Amino acid sequence: MNAKTKKSQGFARSRCPVANTLDIVGDKWSLLVVRDLLHGKQTYKELAESPEGIPTSILADRLKRLEEGGIITSAAYQERPVRYAYTLTEKGKALGEVLLAIVRWGKKYVPGTQTFK
Repeated sequence: MNAKTKKSQGFARSRCPVANTLDIVGDKWSLLVVRDLLHGKQTYKELAESPEGIPTSILADRLKRLEEGGIITSAAYQERPVRYAYTLTEKGKALGEVLLAIVRWGKKYVPGTQTFK
């Protein structure tokens, strides 16, 4: 199948579910944003204060990409300046299972890791 055929079917690279999922959440930061939203963070400021120290320009980009991917939604909670609260969609909440698998793997195979409540 050539690139033109793939593009016409709506897939950037292939029909592979791993590749297509990684196109949405497969960077260094996206799943950490999902993790924080699962733990109750909602605002840009709260997300920016995570211990991993995501740069604000990257955070803004990831929030936009996650919203475009149907993982999160945003709603303005303040008018001047406009500020948004972010929530996970059902599609986004379903990533919780993926994160739990990563947590189990990390605790087993990455010495010194721990979970925080």
